[in-house]
Amino acid sequence: MNYKNIIEKVFLDTNNFPDKGIMPNYIPELANVDPAMFGVHLTTLNGENCGIGANLEKFSIQSIAKVFSLTLAYKILGEEIWKRLDVEPSGTKFDSLLLLEINNGIPRNPFVNSGAIVICDILISNLDNPKEEFLEFIRDLSDLPDLNYSDKIADSEKANGYRNVALCNFIKSFGNIKNDPTEVLDFYFDLCSLEMSCQQLSYTFTYLANGGKKITNNHKMISPSQSKRINALMLTCGFYDESGEFAFKVGLPGKSGVGGGIVAVYPNNYAIAVWSPRLNPHGNSFLGMKFLEEFTTHSELTIF
Repeated sequence: MNYKNIIEKVFLDTNNFPDKGIMPNYIPELANVDPAMFGVHLTTLNGENCGIGANLEKFSIQSIAKVFSLTLAYKILGEEIWKRLDVEPSGTKFDSLLLLEINNGIPRNPFVNSGAIVICDILISNLDNPKEEFLEFIRDLSDLPDLNYSDKIADSEKANGYRNVALCNFIKSFGNIKNDPTEVLDFYFDLCSLEMSCQQLSYTFTYLANGGKKITNNHKMISPSQSKRINALMLTCGFYDESGEFAFKVGLPGKSGVGGGIVAVYPNNYAIAVWSPRLNPHGNSFLGMKFLEEFTTHSELTIF
């Protein structure tokens, strides 16, 4: 498969497609990003790399980081984790409170905001220094020893994250948050502030294309079963109330973030990251979704 030729063709075609997305304004720092940025990078399990556009520019990965926090919490707790979280698509916005009332404070899945907040609570309960140990885990996973939280982005979110504050306190009222909500939210906002490039993200996510093992040294980060289940959750829940659309049009497990990034995984083959900051009404990158749909159409490689 000549990934390079396909990526270059689809990138040029997508770049000529009218970008109907809008910049997010609910996190002020994200609204300051150049809306014309567009990058793609693919990393195969044998180490082949293909990149184009702004694929080396770092951006705020936002909810893509929820895959990393789930990975670490799942590694620590094993199947016990599902007593605190469900594994069903939400069908609602990423910051919705609606289903928490019906489900007695159990988030529908780990990728909606409420689910990621519960994951943060789990990590705080199980780690001595959660922020530092989580960062070390991702540094190891990504081979980026200098990776760090962005104070600027985290502060911007903390100053405007009223719905996340409401979510955390609402879950606390049901007893599914064990720690101080202020501490949990502080960790959550830092987690979402991580900045990486498409190249770094595609490389890092290859562990989910490789049965839970790093491609550089075959070190097992999680078990093959856990890797399978995280991929399943990305397929069914990785794009909030547009997850079905992504599975239908793209046909790969993936995860998006409101920073405009999307990562998708083709098990046993590759991980690909796309970044374009203008978002569609569901909070997913408009051009990123279009690119990945065309990419899997041209390559004829999906999990189906």
